[in-house]
Amino acid sequence: MMRNYLQEGDLISAEVQKIFDEGSLSLYTRSLRYGKLSQGVLVKVFPSLVKRRKNHFYNLPCGASVILGNNGFIWISSANTVEGEEGSGGFTQNLEEPIARPEREVIARLRNCILALASCKMMLHDSSIQYAYEESQKYTVG
Repeated sequence: MMRNYLQEGDLISAEVQKIFDEGSLSLYTRSLRYGKLSQGVLVKVFPSLVKRRKNHFYNLPCGASVILGNNGFIWISSANTVEGEEGSGGFTQNLEEPIARPEREVIARLRNCILALASCKMMLHDSSIQYAYEESQKYTVG
């Protein structure tokens, strides 16, 4: 059933349900918060820097959404692109509506804040990312 919606090479958000002895995985994507990811930025950091919490999905006050994966992959997107439509089975790809420049600037600033925190070996969680973002507001885009 998943092959009708997902293809190999798609960037997805999923929960690992089970790891089998031969190394294959059983993934869970049946909630509206899981599915294909589009129109955002993927950042890779050391997995040990991501604070383990029960929730990994955050809508930040700056207008962006962040998914902090325990595997060190962090997905940043506009807050309005994360809301799954009723019955869509997860995030949907909407490439017809480009993200507006102010939203792209927020995403880029968040990416840079996450990379700065990671380079200083600071733990990454919603609060640390939001504090770094607020401090970065002192500086203008050049």
